[in-house]
Amino acid sequence: MGLGFNLLFVLVLVPLTLVLLWCWLGAKKMIFGKILGGLWLGVVAIIVLSFSIQYFTSKIELTKDDFYGSYVVDGSMFPGRQSDWQYDHFRFVIDRNDSIRFYVTNKQAVLRIYKGSVSAVTSYRSARLAIRMEQPTHPILQSNPTIYRSHSAFILVFASGIYGNMFFTKGK
Repeated sequence: MGLGFNLLFVLVLVPLTLVLLWCWLGAKKMIFGKILGGLWLGVVAIIVLSFSIQYFTSKIELTKDDFYGSYVVDGSMFPGRQSDWQYDHFRFVIDRNDSIRFYVTNKQAVLRIYKGSVSAVTSYRSARLAIRMEQPTHPILQSNPTIYRSHSAFILVFASGIYGNMFFTKGK
């Protein structure tokens, strides 16, 4: 928890708990015990709620290993004929030896392969992908991708002068 909770705990909850406990034991009235129980039940409920909200709203923190795998065009971002066509014509693979192979395809038939290497910039909380392609390369791979993260997944977005933003996700 943060500084505010620690201050609340030390300056308010502990003294209030001691006073209520002393009143409950000294006066033998059940109302002080009920107030004390309600107070701590509320504190525990707030803590559980806080951790639950943080768990469901936090973004995945990526490491270099998370980037390894096969990527395809994510047609759910902008569904339609253009994304279907992109899905049938572009995909890439990032291997554990830090190489990238970008495939230009016609559905299952591979027309051309562009090769390069990848590295992860780890000076941020979540790793970022840096791509170095052998020249000449495909226009989609002219710059490093932007990474959009959610709670459990991420999407690589390449800014292409030809196709606009292209969204890639892990998949087959």
